[in-house]
Amino acid sequence: MFKKIKNFINAILKDNNGRHQQNNLHLKELEWANTYHDSIRGKNALQNLPLNIGRWAGNYTFFYILNRILNDYKPKSIIEFGLGESSKFISVFIENYSKESQHLIIEENALWRDAFNSNFTLFENSKIEVCDLITKQVKGFDVNGYNEIEKFTASKFDLYVVDGPFGSPNYSRHDILKFAENLSEKDDFIIILDDYHRLGEKQTGDDLEALFKVKNMKVNKEVYIGVKSLIVFATDKYKYATSL
Repeated sequence: MFKKIKNFINAILKDNNGRHQQNNLHLKELEWANTYHDSIRGKNALQNLPLNIGRWAGNYTFFYILNRILNDYKPKSIIEFGLGESSKFISVFIENYSKESQHLIIEENALWRDAFNSNFTLFENSKIEVCDLITKQVKGFDVNGYNEIEKFTASKFDLYVVDGPFGSPNYSRHDILKFAENLSEKDDFIIILDDYHRLGEKQTGDDLEALFKVKNMKVNKEVYIGVKSLIVFATDKYKYATSL
């Protein structure tokens, strides 16, 4: 009987701790939301842009960090994995505040591309390339990846926004490693890896960090936490992207 009572109390305490953690994350998200809205103040094109923030799209943590990086550094070449709300944001930012920048979007689904295009028109510096979703093997695990992504891996970008393809339980969105393998200590870049609260993205982040170490590359990192988390990797040229 004593053991049953003890287990019951422990279960209640565990549940309360879980609720406390969730409440804390939601409070952080509210703070990020306010910070995000302050960060776009005075940028009418962004303030007037209808965005569906959260759920499958990036959360306020993500959009604040994205806005600050775009605003502070105005990266000239951007590759984004996954077409969606952030694609709108980047395209509108480039058109209004960074016209020399180029924006390549890799999307896994032609039907979603067509549906997106029927509701929103990207500006001319933003281009969509469809690479169908396929299953790849990473360290013995089935992982979602982009078909023929190798067509783009020889190119180097200032900003990598990794929010696609559809997540995997292990080594999620591991195609970013194919791009990182072509980088060296002479390159400057920022990588945003979204959904870092999940195991699969953490494993991919660990592999990125290990790769940079093998290549003797000094790369700064920071995890930003809201309801969902993201990690930013940045070389010294962009190191303040890890202290936003």
